[in-house]
Amino acid sequence: MNLNEIIDYKLISGEHANISVYELLMVIIVLFVSIFIIRIIKRVFKRLVKKKTIDKGSANSIYQIIRYIIWIASIGLILEIIGVNVTLFIAGSAALLVGIGLGIQQIFNDFASGLILLFERNLKTNDIVQLEDGIIGKVLNIGLRTTKIITRDNIIMIIPNSKFTSNNVINWSHMELETRFNIVINVAYGSDVPLVKKVLLEYATNHTEILNEPEPFLRFTDFGNSSLDFQLFFWTNLSSDSENIKSDLRFAIDDEFRKKGIQIPFPQTDVHIKK
Repeated sequence: MNLNEIIDYKLISGEHANISVYELLMVIIVLFVSIFIIRIIKRVFKRLVKKKTIDKGSANSIYQIIRYIIWIASIGLILEIIGVNVTLFIAGSAALLVGIGLGIQQIFNDFASGLILLFERNLKTNDIVQLEDGIIGKVLNIGLRTTKIITRDNIIMIIPNSKFTSNNVINWSHMELETRFNIVINVAYGSDVPLVKKVLLEYATNHTEILNEPEPFLRFTDFGNSSLDFQLFFWTNLSSDSENIKSDLRFAIDDEFRKKGIQIPFPQTDVHIKK
């Protein structure tokens, strides 16, 4: 048996598909070439991220899209090589596909949502997001069907992509890394307001995780029923750590208020009994 006979030897012979040694080798070559190209593209994006030519989130989104396109093209080429009549296959299994589609339409919805996320890039790796139920986390990976996030409690959550396209989602880092937060402080009537302002801004300015530009500022919001009401605004790059920053400020402010004799009132109600 010569080389040509070995190459043309039929491993599988059927009405809709013929696989010889040659076709098998071509399939293996297509797979290896596809894997090789994907790895090269991944390295290129890693270098671009290191050079800061593109941010990591955008690079990951574009890479995922290219990877899916390459695999779809490879699968189509493999089917063409082995002589599978794709049109006939789809027509023959149309009823089955309809039944499967009705049963797993939510999965298809998640796949479609994944493509939307990857193409629109409203959500990227390392973005800080807040879901409708109040959960806040950092995006670790955006897949075709699900997205992984890590919460403040260091818990990995796997979220169906449809949750991000059909529900209201806050992306704290969509436009800028700097995000503004605030805490509410109430002091008793008669307090030294300039001193209150000085104390609040001093602690906000000196906190290591609060940005000096834009600088923190204080807003006198209202004359409340039992207190003078203020809001302390600040910016930070660490959106996922905002609650800890707020806690640090409250601890420091409470301690300093005690030293300065500034009182934080509790709600009071005067009851007059008429005889």
